[in-house]
Amino acid sequence: MAHPVEDGDGAPSLRPLWALMPYLWPNNRADLKTRVVIALVCLVLAKVANAAVPWLSGKLVDGLNHHPTMQIFAAVMGVIAAQIVARIMISGFAQLRDGVFAKVQYHAMREVAVSTFSHVHRLSLRFHLERKTGGLSRVIERGTKGIDTLLSIAIFNTFPTLLELAITSTIFLILFNVWFALATVVMVVLYVWFTFAITRWRIQFRRDMNQSDQDANTKAVDSLLNYETVKYFNNEDHESRRFDRSMERYTNASIQATTSLTVLNLGQAILMSLGLGAVLVLTAVGIMETRHFTVGDLTMVTGYLIALQQPLNFLGTAYREITQSLVDMDAMFRLLNQPEEVKDKPGAPDIRVTGGEIRFDNVVFAYEPARTVLKGVSFTVPAGKTVAVVGPSGAGKSTISRILYRFYDIQSGSVTIDGQDIRDVTQASLRKVIGIVPQDTVLFNDTVKYNIAYGRIGATEAEIKNAARLAQIDKFIVELPLGYDAMVGERGLKLSGGEKQRVAIARTILKNPPILLLDEATSALDTHTEREIQGALAEVSRNRTSLVIAHRLSTVIDADEILVLDHGQIVERGRHADLVARNGHYAAMWNKQKQAAEAMEILKAAESDPDVVHVAAD
Repeated sequence: MAHPVEDGDGAPSLRPLWALMPYLWPNNRADLKTRVVIALVCLVLAKVANAAVPWLSGKLVDGLNHHPTMQIFAAVMGVIAAQIVARIMISGFAQLRDGVFAKVQYHAMREVAVSTFSHVHRLSLRFHLERKTGGLSRVIERGTKGIDTLLSIAIFNTFPTLLELAITSTIFLILFNVWFALATVVMVVLYVWFTFAITRWRIQFRRDMNQSDQDANTKAVDSLLNYETVKYFNNEDHESRRFDRSMERYTNASIQATTSLTVLNLGQAILMSLGLGAVLVLTAVGIMETRHFTVGDLTMVTGYLIALQQPLNFLGTAYREITQSLVDMDAMFRLLNQPEEVKDKPGAPDIRVTGGEIRFDNVVFAYEPARTVLKGVSFTVPAGKTVAVVGPSGAGKSTISRILYRFYDIQSGSVTIDGQDIRDVTQASLRKVIGIVPQDTVLFNDTVKYNIAYGRIGATEAEIKNAARLAQIDKFIVELPLGYDAMVGERGLKLSGGEKQRVAIARTILKNPPILLLDEATSALDTHTEREIQGALAEVSRNRTSLVIAHRLSTVIDADEILVLDHGQIVERGRHADLVARNGHYAAMWNKQKQAAEAMEILKAAESDPDVVHVAAD
């Protein structure tokens, strides 16, 4: 997945902002639209009240300059009261604005996050085989946080600052002269230009920080997910060094970002001081020349510029945060706009299974154009029958299961179930009628009960326990200290291979599909466990159309038909006895596995009686 970058001059793309607008102004939510309008009105009223405070301060100073009379005293008290009311209004409207807009803001965050999460689940297997889990989770996390930051800073800080500048300039133009307004505008323009220029320079350090942070997180997640592999090869120090190198890059970028901040802060202070000084000089000259300027006016302009300085001081941080938020949001929206490789046709119906016959007709498939995996494969799995596909590694066996589940679309040919092309029906309905027991069962880090119930969300406890009984795992579960509430650990690491397979079988039984797919379900198990699992598989396969992808031929000797796949083509087909008698590819595979099994039996016997080895040798 490509990482988003800023435009050539370092300015962020505004695409995420436009992409966010439908979530802030949803067509089907009049209540949220009303909240947006109320929040904007509160924003404007807060700034109007804020503009009144310096003006009232000036009037207060002028009032105190006169000889104290009851009339003047009353006027001064009125100004003080008005100032108190204005300050209350500033805080009140700001809090009301935040409270009213909060529902809009967090609704948008939730909708975008859920849409992205759902979209990621709809992306093809190809995308997920290439993704990096740690980096992907950070993209969604930072993108969601970016929306929060953008709405809080851009709408309620940057836009109000521009509004405040416009109000201040207008007041200076009306109450004083054009030079006051011009000096203020020039000061703000230079301040903004300097802030943006330095902040753009600093963006590269922020980008390096994010990249190294994402890289460190990806390495950490990947390493922890492969905890056992790290232990197997004593590579804890190696993993720590890899993580440390990423953290070192993050530290160096952070130091540069912090150091460059001093340049920004110093420059901002100089520009603001020069601007304030220029306006004060204009006021002082006006007072000396008796142009109807008063000491209260001096207090007023000082108040306006100090009030304007506060949001301007925040402008550098706001620009950086807005820029970073746009970059993070762009990454998330790019993920949200990642095209779906496998899509339902418009108006596609749900599949209807009457018998469950599976037919592959001249199927050609390639993961990449240069390498064709399946080359015109044709076979039929009759309703209620069991067909096995065997062959050497890389022959294309597992590809058949992925195509049947429609994780990929084929280049040519067709795959049908009861005469319905799987490309013409919805993916959800297709996968609903197929149950799978995979070779590598990965479980959620939750309870045994949850992992079995995952086969059919909403199943009753009695149904879950019955599925466990049929999968021959109920006795093991009840012996656990917490029984069905026992945690299985990350990816089910607390369970053995056979126990995980039984959980997979139990949830497939619970799903109760008419079509069963066994994808090398026992190839990673020992012979004893395999025989026990076979009994459970026989139970789940009863009266179902079953397609078995097998590595161990001993597991498919009872299949109604066995297909031998080699280099993407079916080279032999028939029942077990016929294929062995044919003395071809299948017979060669059978003899090799039989010899390996016999050798293993001899080795096991030798452990208990060394003389057996000599007898076998004779």
